[in-house]
Amino acid sequence: MLRALRGHPLTYLTLVAVAFFSAFPVYWSVIVASHDNAALAEVPPPLLPGGNFFANVQRVFDTAPFALALLNSFVVAGTITVSVMFFSTLAGFAFAKLRFRGRNVLLLMTVVTMMVPTQLGIIPLYMLMIKLEWTGTMYAVIVPALVNAFGVFFMTQYLSRALPTELLEAGRIDGCSTARLFWHVVLPAARPAAAVLGMLTFMTAWNDYFWPLVVLTPDNPTVQVALSQLASGYVRDFTLGLTGTAVATLPLVLIFVLLGKQIIGGIMQGAVKG
Repeated sequence: MLRALRGHPLTYLTLVAVAFFSAFPVYWSVIVASHDNAALAEVPPPLLPGGNFFANVQRVFDTAPFALALLNSFVVAGTITVSVMFFSTLAGFAFAKLRFRGRNVLLLMTVVTMMVPTQLGIIPLYMLMIKLEWTGTMYAVIVPALVNAFGVFFMTQYLSRALPTELLEAGRIDGCSTARLFWHVVLPAARPAAAVLGMLTFMTAWNDYFWPLVVLTPDNPTVQVALSQLASGYVRDFTLGLTGTAVATLPLVLIFVLLGKQIIGGIMQGAVKG
C-alpha cells in the first residue's frame, strides 16, 4: 500500500522538470532586472542576482507612470474580483439550487457567451463607452468585467454538488429567507471555490492588456499598458522591461500567498468530490 502511494521515480523527475521550467522565466527576469544591459551580452550570461535591482526599479518609475499604473490595476483588478466572486456565487446559487421557469435556458445562454471571442465585441463596446463618456476612465475597464460567464458556470457546477439541498431545507424550516440562506449558508460553503475563482479573476484582470490599451490614455494606464511603454523605442532596453515585469508580478505572488490555503483546499475538495 505504501509503495503504491510513493509513486514512480519518473513521476518525481517529471514534476521537478515541470517546476524548473515553470519557475526559470521568473528567476531569469529577476536576474536580468538586477543587472545592466552590458551584463546580458556576457558569455556565459549571469546566473546570480546583481546589485542594480533597486536602481532599475527607480528607472522604471521615472520612465513611465508606473506608480499610477499599479494603483489603477489594483483598483481595477480588486473591484472586478470582488464583484465577480459575489455575483457569480449569487447566480450560481440560483442556477444550482433554486427552481424557476427558464433556468436551464438561461444557463445555456450564459455558457454560449463563453464561445464568443472577446475581440468581436470591442468596437460596439468602445462605441458604448464613447456614448457614456467613459473613455479614458477606470469605469470603462471595470464595468464591462463586473460579471463573467465563466464565474457563473464555475460556481453553478461547484454549488450543485458541494451544497446539500437538505441544508437549505433545514434553513427554511428555521425561518431563513433566501437572502439569509445565501449569506449564512451558501457563502461559507462556496468559500473554497470562490477563492479559486478570485485568484483566476484577479490574474485575468491584472494581466488584461488589449481592452485597457484601446480605451485608456497613455497618461492614465494600467500596469500592462505601462509595461508596453517600457518596451517601446527603437532600441529595446531589456533590463528596464524585465524590471517592470518583476515588479508587476509581485502582487500576483502576494495574492497566491494570501489565498493559497483556500485555493489548494478548493482544488482538493473538487478533486475528491469529482
